[in-house]
Amino acid sequence: MGRTKQQTPWKELRRLIDQGESDRLDEFVRQIPDIEIPHTLSLLGDEALTELLHVVEPETAAVLMEQMPGVRAVETMEHLDREDAAAILLELPSSEQADFLHAMEQGDADAILAEMIPEAADSARTLCRYDNDVAGGLMDIDYLAYPHNFTATEVIRDMRTNADTYRDYVVQYAFVLDEQERLLGVLRLRDLLLAEGDRPIVELMQGDPLAVGDFAPLDELRSFFLAHLFFGVPVTDAAGRLLGIVRRAAVEEALADRSDSAYLKTQGIVGGEELRSMPFLLRARRRLAWLSVNVVLNVVAATVIAFYQETLTAVIALAVFLPIISDMSGCSGNQAVAVSMRELSLGLVRPSELLRVWAKELSVGLMNGLVLGALIAGVAWLWKGNPYLGLVVGAAMALNTLVAVSIGGTVPLLMRRLKMDPALASGPILTTVTDMCGFFLVLSLATRFLPWISG
Repeated sequence: MGRTKQQTPWKELRRLIDQGESDRLDEFVRQIPDIEIPHTLSLLGDEALTELLHVVEPETAAVLMEQMPGVRAVETMEHLDREDAAAILLELPSSEQADFLHAMEQGDADAILAEMIPEAADSARTLCRYDNDVAGGLMDIDYLAYPHNFTATEVIRDMRTNADTYRDYVVQYAFVLDEQERLLGVLRLRDLLLAEGDRPIVELMQGDPLAVGDFAPLDELRSFFLAHLFFGVPVTDAAGRLLGIVRRAAVEEALADRSDSAYLKTQGIVGGEELRSMPFLLRARRRLAWLSVNVVLNVVAATVIAFYQETLTAVIALAVFLPIISDMSGCSGNQAVAVSMRELSLGLVRPSELLRVWAKELSVGLMNGLVLGALIAGVAWLWKGNPYLGLVVGAAMALNTLVAVSIGGTVPLLMRRLKMDPALASGPILTTVTDMCGFFLVLSLATRFLPWISG
C-alpha cells in the first residue's frame, strides 16, 4: 500500500484534499520527492490546486509555485484569495515576485500588493518597472551592503543580529557603499572573518568592482557571464547606486525560457506557453491562429501545381518528386533559420549584416544543393532510366536549396530589423516560398524538357 502511494502521490494528495484533512496536507506535500512535484500538481484540477495552496503553509506553497510551469502558476495565483497570494509571494525571491506580478492582470497585481507589507510591496513595485529580459527585471534585491566607514566588527555584529533575515539570502559577498549608496567595492566574507575587528571594511574590499546597468539586456548579461566565472554581478543605476544582484542562474533560466518560447512559436504555438491542463477551446484557438494562416499559404503554393497540371499529367512520375524536393529544401531552410536565430540571440550577428549572412548561406547552399541534386537526379535516372528526368529534378533540387537557405538565413534578420518576431514570421514565409519555388522549378523545367521526359 505504501509503495502504491509513493508511485502515485497525486491520488493520495487528492484524497486528503477531498476529505479536508488539512492537518496532514502540509506534512504529506513535504514528503513528495522534488522530481515528482511537477507531475503531481499537473494531475490536480484547478479547484483542488487552489485549495491545496490555501491550506498548506505559505513557505510550502511557495515551493510548489516554483515547481509549476509559469503560465499555470500565474493563473493559480490569480484564483487564490488575495491574503493567500500575498503570503506566498513574500516567501518567493524578489525577482520571482516581480515575474508573477508582471504576468498578472494589473487589477489582480494591485490587489495582491495591497495585502503585502508596505516595504515588500514597494520593493516589488520597483522591480515591476523593469522588463523581464533586462538586468533590473532579473535582479534580486536581497543582498548585504554596508557603509564604507563600518569596521569588520560592526559588519559581523549586524550579520549575527539579523541572522534570521539573512538566512534566506544567497550570500557570497557583501558590498561596500558610499554616502550616496554608490557601489565602492566588494567584500569577501573570508577576508572579513579573518580581519582584525577594528579594521575599516574599505581597506578589506576589492575596489572598482564589475557591475552592469539596470537596463542591460539579456544578451549583454549572457556575454558578461561567458567572460567572467562569477555567480552573480551587481546591478547599478545610471548614478552608480547599487540596486541588486543578477545571478548567473537567473540569466541561464531566462535564456532557456526565451529559447523555449522561440521554439514554440516556430512550431505554431502562439499566444504564449501551452499546457494540456488549459481549457481545450483556448488551446484550439491558439493553434488555429497559426494553422488557418498556413492553409491559405498552402493554397497559394498549390496554385502553382494547378497551373502546370497538364505537365504533371503527362509525366506522373513528377508527383513523386514534388514533396521530396519541397521537404528537403524546407529542411535546409530550417537549418539556416536555426543558425540565424541562434546568432541573433548570442549577439553574434546584427540585422544590418543581411548581405554578409546571405553570402555565407549561398556558399553552403551551393555545395549542399549540388550534392542533394546529384543524389535525387541519380534516383530519378535509375528509377525511370531517363537522364533528362534526373536532370530536371536534380536541377530543381539544387536551385530550391539555394532559395531555401537564402530565405532561412536572411528572413530572421529582416524580421528583427522590422521590429517583428523572427521566430513567428520565419516559419510560414520559409514554408510557403520553398514550396512555391520547388513546385515551380520542377514543373517549369519539366515543361521545357517535356518532349524528352514524357516518352
